[in-house]
Amino acid sequence: MSGSAYDRHITIFSDQGRLYQVEYAFKAITSANITSLGVRGKNCAVVLSQKKVADKLIDPSSVSHIFRLSPSVGCVMTGSIADARASVDRARGEAAEFRYKYGYEMPCDVLAKRLANINQVYTQRAYMRPLGVAMTLISVDSENGPQVYKCDPAGYYVGYKATASGPKQQEAITYLEKKLKNKDYAEGSWEEVVELGITALSNVLSVDFKKHELEIGIVGGPRTDGKEGTDVNFRALTEDEIDERLQAIAEKD
Repeated sequence: MSGSAYDRHITIFSDQGRLYQVEYAFKAITSANITSLGVRGKNCAVVLSQKKVADKLIDPSSVSHIFRLSPSVGCVMTGSIADARASVDRARGEAAEFRYKYGYEMPCDVLAKRLANINQVYTQRAYMRPLGVAMTLISVDSENGPQVYKCDPAGYYVGYKATASGPKQQEAITYLEKKLKNKDYAEGSWEEVVELGITALSNVLSVDFKKHELEIGIVGGPRTDGKEGTDVNFRALTEDEIDERLQAIAEKD
């Protein structure tokens, strides 16, 4: 019996123990042709993504792969943008319900586990399609410090020092492994962690980015209200802030 005969129904294992429909969901992540990264710093966490506007008539401000799930947790979604938005809506609902029920913000790892559990159920039921999207979540936890978690369509989730998703995933991971060898996190200020992420993407894609070709989300950066200390709320960097980091990289070179 050929392998393709097993992929007509979502819940059937092939004779090698594979679930083809779930593997197709992983292929959908790479076919979107957007590569993204998540990096953990000493007191911050950063997510980066390419930004591609497919059509000159599209309003660029409405195109985004970086989302805020709760005040303290943000994410980058890689893959089908329609599936990503559905997944983000569910994640926001889960985080809001947790906040209402327990009186404090849902920790990043708990949210990652909940979303992974939901994804796993999608691989069991014939009337549901696995979502073709990988979610990389970041936050600065009050107990455990900076966190980077990734969930995939199979329902697997795990914490990372740094990770990547998309067509150049393996090359980006290899680059980050070299940079973070024997380190628990990217050292330096939040600016340096952002610059490491930009440099990693730039190297593996062989592209010199302009400010409108990147999206960056950060937790643990400087406070925007002018007070001292780090900001544990998630926010996306503006194009001007991204441009500053690109200039800093250019000056180093």
